[in-house]
Amino acid sequence: MKIIVAPDKFKGSLSAVEVCNAIENGIKRFDQSIEVIKHPLADGGEGTLAILNNYFKLKKRNVVVNNPLFKPCEATYLVSKDTAYIEMATASGLQLLSENERNCFNTSSFGTGELILDAINSGYTNIVLFIGGSATNDAGIGMASALGYEFYDANNQLVKPIGKELINIDSIDTTNLKIDLNTINCTVICDVKNELFGPNGAAHVYAAQKGATPIEVNQLNEGLIHFSKQVELFLNHKIATIPGAGAAGGLGAGAICFLNAKLQSGIDFVMEHTNFNAIVTLDIDLIITGEGSVDKQTIEGKVVSGVAHKASLSKIPFIIVSGIAKDVMQLQKVLNPTAIYSIMDSGITQKEAITDASKYLNDIGFHLIQQFTMNKNN
Repeated sequence: MKIIVAPDKFKGSLSAVEVCNAIENGIKRFDQSIEVIKHPLADGGEGTLAILNNYFKLKKRNVVVNNPLFKPCEATYLVSKDTAYIEMATASGLQLLSENERNCFNTSSFGTGELILDAINSGYTNIVLFIGGSATNDAGIGMASALGYEFYDANNQLVKPIGKELINIDSIDTTNLKIDLNTINCTVICDVKNELFGPNGAAHVYAAQKGATPIEVNQLNEGLIHFSKQVELFLNHKIATIPGAGAAGGLGAGAICFLNAKLQSGIDFVMEHTNFNAIVTLDIDLIITGEGSVDKQTIEGKVVSGVAHKASLSKIPFIIVSGIAKDVMQLQKVLNPTAIYSIMDSGITQKEAITDASKYLNDIGFHLIQQFTMNKNN
């Protein structure tokens, strides 16, 4: 029997590689002869660079930049030939701030722009920007400011490039731009399809998770609406309804406007560049995928949905493994997995599930292959 294990990380607990190892150990405990192909994945969010580096051993560059609150921090990006792979979370990510510091009303993507500028100034002409895990809701004006774009209010004063100031942008000036857009190619990798504003937009869906109050969420949404009008007026970009424009607090939209970027699904990019499609062949008996938490959002552009799509096309059964599973009936209906396993189904606490995830995944690996083998033989 030949099995592919292709999960995302279990956030806050295990890396994707560690998830692969734990599940493999459980499978091997049941039957040593089973061939397990471990293929850790990511969806374009934080941790994607680590996955790519796992396959390609890219070179690392360290840069001191501004964190989301304009405090110095060391950030890293990876390079290969003429391409720079930049993960915005390393400069503008939520994990850089304490719980008390988190509020996307006041944060900026400026540090991400500093990383991009460093890469361009170092001669890298292809920029691949991964935009998950942000602490921001500034539509990328922080990033743009680091690149030389200037935003002015009605009194012709520079606007501070943070979320709450979007509503005050009266004009956009490109006179002091530090980059030549004709000499670079930018691809933005994102894991969500949210539009820029509205009920399914950046503010209403994600801002509360980044510390914004209900009143601030509404103000941020109004700011994003205003921003979309201003970039159409000054830069001739219509970005309001583009799927993914609302990713990373609107950085998806900002990258389109300020870098002429193209958006690409994170899981599609990672599967393509790690050669996942080539290993999904007719002699594969089962694919196991998963992530820390699965729910109805999993259907939209996450690792599990990407793997499910490939498995379905190849008519290979697949099983979902998670730390916690919600909206199970909806997942079954849309993705049609053979089974869904959750660590929390063991009747343990969430703390235990996170702390001892490797042990429980080992057990799940054992039991799922035992059940799959029984069903296959009947």
